[in-house]
Amino acid sequence: MRRLLIATRNKGKFLEIKEILKGLPFELLNLDDAQKIPKDFDVEEIGKNFLENAILKAKTFGRMSGFLTLADDSGLEVKALTGRPGIYSARYAETTEKRNQKLLSELKNIPWSKRAAQFRCVVAIFDPQTKKLASSEGICQGKIIDKPRGKHGFGYDPIFYLAKFKKTMAQLKLSQKNVISHRGKALKKVRKILKKFL
Repeated sequence: MRRLLIATRNKGKFLEIKEILKGLPFELLNLDDAQKIPKDFDVEEIGKNFLENAILKAKTFGRMSGFLTLADDSGLEVKALTGRPGIYSARYAETTEKRNQKLLSELKNIPWSKRAAQFRCVVAIFDPQTKKLASSEGICQGKIIDKPRGKHGFGYDPIFYLAKFKKTMAQLKLSQKNVISHRGKALKKVRKILKKFL
């Protein structure tokens, strides 16, 4: 069975990806499983957009490990903040809690009708043996509520509200989230792409 390196140390994200790619003939590893990659090594995200960052991570970790590698770059784009935090979503503040609080304080005087936001995910797959590269994208639209709700998920999930469910992303079960999330949509396309890498 071919190994597929998922370029993350985030256990929540790894479980999410594992669930969506279930049934494909790959052994899934995360960065902590790849012995050739130092535990403290990370790729500096210097790309101008999500696609550039995802490709940069997939190529770097793929070359270092020798494994077929899947990397994603995801973020939250808030319309009232002209697309911020965008590619800086994970670096918007030091911790998840601080990132959420910073965003909520920036939207404090913004009315509900103007709190539209979207999660965007770009996935890149790189094969260091053949130098083959592929990518896909997924978007999930919602709004930013005024305080966190829900215990599931990670990142901005507790403040990202989905009108269809009348819940935040963090209030959904993983099985529901994987159907509608930005990462879920991008990875569904990846399932078809990965078959070409077998």
